[in-house]
Amino acid sequence: MTDRLITHLRHVDLAVPDLARQQDFFTGVWGLAAEHGDTGISFLAAEGSPEQYVVRLRQAADKRIDLIAFGAASPSDVDTLAARLAVSGVTLVSEPGVLQTPGGGYGFRFFDNEGRTIEVSADVAIRRHRKVEEGESVPVRLSHVVVNSADPEGTVAFYERHLGFRLSDTLMHPRMGEMMWFMRVNSWHHSMAIARGPHPSLHHASFELRGLDEYMRGTGRLLRAGVEKIWGPGRHLAGNNTFSYFLDPHGNTVEYTTELELVDEDTWHPHLYDFSRPEVSDQWGTANSMNEFVAQKSFNDPDKGLFVAPPV
Repeated sequence: MTDRLITHLRHVDLAVPDLARQQDFFTGVWGLAAEHGDTGISFLAAEGSPEQYVVRLRQAADKRIDLIAFGAASPSDVDTLAARLAVSGVTLVSEPGVLQTPGGGYGFRFFDNEGRTIEVSADVAIRRHRKVEEGESVPVRLSHVVVNSADPEGTVAFYERHLGFRLSDTLMHPRMGEMMWFMRVNSWHHSMAIARGPHPSLHHASFELRGLDEYMRGTGRLLRAGVEKIWGPGRHLAGNNTFSYFLDPHGNTVEYTTELELVDEDTWHPHLYDFSRPEVSDQWGTANSMNEFVAQKSFNDPDKGLFVAPPV
């Protein structure tokens, strides 16, 4: 597949054992807004984002990724992509049709190579949003999602072949080999990344803030609130974005970031960065050292096999 039908990242949906506690975290200290909800489910928006929601939370016995959602430009592109995936032998969870989630739209769902449920949709209603003002340390949008993969080479190939993702950069280690692949669907350096891990799971979800001052204010607010910081603050080399990684109440890694790089897709050539060099992980040298103990915090609990995300 040479042309790309996916336009952007929409939202990440998480199952958690304690919905009330998770919602309190995201709508309190993290800075999202509860826009919609029902018994056992909650849809959370970012103030600066036109997306109806950027995080969906669902009460469940097990913690896992329910779904990762991407946008397409039109219903015809949704139909075309669904047909291509079906012909290629990709398992469709649902055929293209009208969505019942907030904002409606037209979309379908399928399983990727490791059993994650992925949704692609178009014509979702634009949410009334606003400009995030100077000094407001709340998320503007969902920046990117990173997943752990027990077969990262296969997962990267799946998203390149079937969904038109392009590789921006790769992180490697002299002893461990290639460890993380940054993938884009538009000019943002990455909307998704694939990390080598012991099992399929969420590595982290990243939320963009307005600028450096707001990013640091938000980082400070979380530290003062006693939220566990696992890495940061600092600035990565791949993507050139800032980072502060925290653990939510269920042990998922969530990130505050800003200034993610915009690339010229016609001229960009992927880099292979050795992250054993300190300046690759953190150009500023302000973050705590990345070591095996820090890395293990983001391995997360394994997602248990194929899972059909609820239609709501």
